[in-house]
Amino acid sequence: MTRIDEFELLGYRRPDGQVGIRNHVLILPTITCAAQTAKRISELVDGTTTFIHQHGCAQVGTDYEQTFRTYVGMGTNPNVYGVIVLGLGCETLQALKIADAIEKTGKPVEMISIQQFGSTLDAIAQGAKKAAQMVQEASLEKRTPFSFNELIVGTECGGSDACSGLSANPAVGEVSDMIVDRGGTSILAETTELIGAEHLLANRAADDHVAKRVYEVIHAMEQRSIKMGVDIRTGNPSPGNIEGGLSSLEEKSLGAAKKAGSRPLMELIDYAERPSKKGLVWMDTPGHDIEQLTGMTAGGAQIVLFTSGRGTPTGSPIVPTIKIATNTAMFERMNDNMDINAGTIIDGDETPKDVGIRILKEIALVCSGKKTKAEILKQHDFGIWRIGPTF
Repeated sequence: MTRIDEFELLGYRRPDGQVGIRNHVLILPTITCAAQTAKRISELVDGTTTFIHQHGCAQVGTDYEQTFRTYVGMGTNPNVYGVIVLGLGCETLQALKIADAIEKTGKPVEMISIQQFGSTLDAIAQGAKKAAQMVQEASLEKRTPFSFNELIVGTECGGSDACSGLSANPAVGEVSDMIVDRGGTSILAETTELIGAEHLLANRAADDHVAKRVYEVIHAMEQRSIKMGVDIRTGNPSPGNIEGGLSSLEEKSLGAAKKAGSRPLMELIDYAERPSKKGLVWMDTPGHDIEQLTGMTAGGAQIVLFTSGRGTPTGSPIVPTIKIATNTAMFERMNDNMDINAGTIIDGDETPKDVGIRILKEIALVCSGKKTKAEILKQHDFGIWRIGPTF
């Protein structure tokens, strides 16, 4: 068997010292009105990526701050070589302010305003020219070796079933421990799907402050549901979760928490916030797959491990997403979408540790250039967790 320490990671060293495993030029629309223009620029210029969204205007307070943090985090993610920030011109989240924040990392940034350039067609022409030049510059970058201690790995589960807490999630927990033991960072998310398991994580908190924060974020998530006059459990577990054999949110949470492995919980961070400590970190996100994936990407994760029992095509515009099946039947049925089969644990052929080592090897391969199924299928999903009304 290959020794873990023999796995080679190859990435792109950025001006601020971070390491990316992809070399994207991101066309970043700061307002929904500019999203289609960004899409057209990206379609014209190979080597660019972008996303469609409905955010960026009439947002205030903490909702505005969170969206701003997410945009900046997408641009500063180490998988991005450079950014074309594309705005309309009159929106609340101004493109220039976002461009200035991204530029502080030292990476190339250009800003375009549709209103300033006069029309959609003019903005597309200018954006395509700037993007083409940036892509050519990016193509000169060379991969160099880096270590696991420079890696931030996001973890999530979606379309969970009765096998999730027995196979894929414990295997990802093994990987989380391996990453942490080598000085890296593992992000646990999905606050909604940790309700009922919070005591297990609080007991592993690095200090009393972190333990207190665990209960605070769980309480806050439950209170949001109560203020709306609804029971969070009417939507979670989902119909697919129930059909897959899960009986309650607490059962789902106990399985989801397995992704956190067994190492101490070092800190609890806000949505789209970058970890300030190495080790196991909990990011406060909703249970919605796309919103949590976006939050971890904006928080600096270079790669995400995504377990599923029902199957999912989900991916990110800039972060490779390794899809891990909890059962063999679904892996075989959705082989075009799933990268790794952890159903071998249920079949009795492997242990979570065995599958964890296979996943770690896959991480090394993906870091060094291997494309995930979601990347091949151009599954560029993006969504920001909204925590306030639109005015």
